[in-house]
Amino acid sequence: MTDALLLIAPVVIPFIGAAIAMLARKQAALAGATGLVTSLLLAIASALLFRRAMTSGSTPLTLFGNWPQGMGLSFSATLPGVALVMVTALVALAAAIYAPVDIGPRRRRAGYDPMMLAMIGAVNGAFLTEDLFNLYVWFELALLCAIGLLTLDRRPAQVHAAIRYAAFAMLGATFILLGIGMIYGITATLNIHEAAAALAQSPPSVASATAAALLLGGFALKAGLVPFHLWLPASYHVAPASVTAVFAGLLTKMGFYALLLIFAGLFGTASGSPAAAQMVPLFGIIAAATMLVCVAGALAQTDMRRLLAYHVIAQVGYMMAGLAIATREGVAAAIFYMVHSIIVQANLFLGAGLIRRASGSWDLTRTGGMVRHDPLFAALFAVPVLSLAGIPPLSGFWAKMIVIRESLDAGIAWIGGVALIAGLLTIVSMATFWSDACWKDTPGQRIRRVPRTGLGAMALLSAATVLIGLFPQGLWAVTQQSARMMEMGR
Repeated sequence: MTDALLLIAPVVIPFIGAAIAMLARKQAALAGATGLVTSLLLAIASALLFRRAMTSGSTPLTLFGNWPQGMGLSFSATLPGVALVMVTALVALAAAIYAPVDIGPRRRRAGYDPMMLAMIGAVNGAFLTEDLFNLYVWFELALLCAIGLLTLDRRPAQVHAAIRYAAFAMLGATFILLGIGMIYGITATLNIHEAAAALAQSPPSVASATAAALLLGGFALKAGLVPFHLWLPASYHVAPASVTAVFAGLLTKMGFYALLLIFAGLFGTASGSPAAAQMVPLFGIIAAATMLVCVAGALAQTDMRRLLAYHVIAQVGYMMAGLAIATREGVAAAIFYMVHSIIVQANLFLGAGLIRRASGSWDLTRTGGMVRHDPLFAALFAVPVLSLAGIPPLSGFWAKMIVIRESLDAGIAWIGGVALIAGLLTIVSMATFWSDACWKDTPGQRIRRVPRTGLGAMALLSAATVLIGLFPQGLWAVTQQSARMMEMGR
C-alpha cells in the first residue's frame, strides 16, 4: 500500500463502512457485521500507519486537489496524531465487539452503525489533519454524528441532552471559527506549521492574543475543562453504554488534542515563546480547578454514568497540567496521559453498562454482588478502576507519576501537589465505586449473567491497560518523540 493510501485509510475506511452500513441498516445483522468488519480493517490499517510513521525517516503527507499547502485538504502522518489514530481504532473495535450487548435491531435500524463509523472517521480526520480549518470541519462532523447517536431512542431526555450538547458545541465552534479567522488574517495561512513559523517571527499583538483566547475558550469547551464543564455530565448519561464509552474515550480527548496543536504546536508554549509564556499560568489554574472540582463532583454522585462523566473531565485536567508545565517533557506527559485515559475511560463505561445490565440499575445504591455472581467480570472491571485510581503497576500510575514528576522538575510543584490531592480523592471515589458495584451484598436482589461479548470487549481494553502499565517505556518513548515533532513543527 502506498503512503498516500495508507495515510487516508483511517479516514476513508470508516466512511466507506458507514455508507455500506447505511444501505444495510434495515437488515440489523448485516449492519452490525459491517461495523465489526470495518473496525477490524481500521485497526489493521492504523497499526500499519503507526509502524510506517515510526520506521520512516520522512513524514508521509497527502494533499488533495492540487491546492497549495495550507489551503486545501491535507493529511500528515505525524506523531502524536498517528498514535492517537491507533488508540481510536482499539476503542472502536472494543465498541463494535460490545455493541450486541445494548444495540438491538431497533437501534441499528435507527442508524447506530453508520453514525458511529462516521464519527470514528471524523475523529481520525482531526488527528491526521495539519491545517486549522479542516480541524474545525472534522470537529463539526463529529458533533453531527454524536447528536444522532445521543438521540437514537428519540426519548425526551435524549432530545433534551442533545439540545444542550449542541448548544454548547455550537458556542465553542463560534469561538474556534473566529480564532481561526484571526490566525489566518495574521499569518495568511491555515497550515499549523507555517502559521507557527509566521507567529514566531512576529511580535506579540492584541490580535494574536485575542485569537489565542478565542481558541482556548472554544476548545476548552469541547474538552469540558472548568468552567465549561457542566454540559458534559448532563449530556453523556442518556446514550447507550457503547456510545458513551466512545464519547468518553475520544470526544473530550479530541478537544484536548486540538489544544495541544494550538498551544504547543502553533503558539510554542513548550519552546519558550515569550507570548505563550503569558498564557501558561492560566493553563495551570484551569488544570488545577478541573482536577479538584470534577473529582469532588464525582464523589457526590451515585449514578454510575454521571460519576464517570465527572472523572472524564477530571482526567482532562491532568492533561492540561502537562500543557501548563510548558516543557517538552510536560507535553509528552500530557500525550501519555491522553493515551492511557482514552483506553481506561472507555473501558469503565463498558463495565458500567454491564453492571446496569446485571443489576437493572445505574444507581450504585441498588447494585452489588458482582464478585460472587461473576468473578471474571469483577476482575476485569478492577483493571480500569485501579488504573484510573493510579494504582501501580497499571497505566494510570505511570501517567500520574510522570505529570507530578515533570511539574516538580519544572519548578511548579503546586501543580504536582494538586494532582496528588486529586489522585487521592480519585482513589476514594473508585474504591467506593468498585466496592458498591462488586463487593457489597444485595440480599434478595436478582443479579443477571453478564454477556460474554461484553467481557471480550473489556478484556481487549484491559489487556492494553496492563501492557502499558508493565512496559511504560515504549509509550513514553513514543510520546517524547511526539513532543519533539510538535516542537520541530514550529
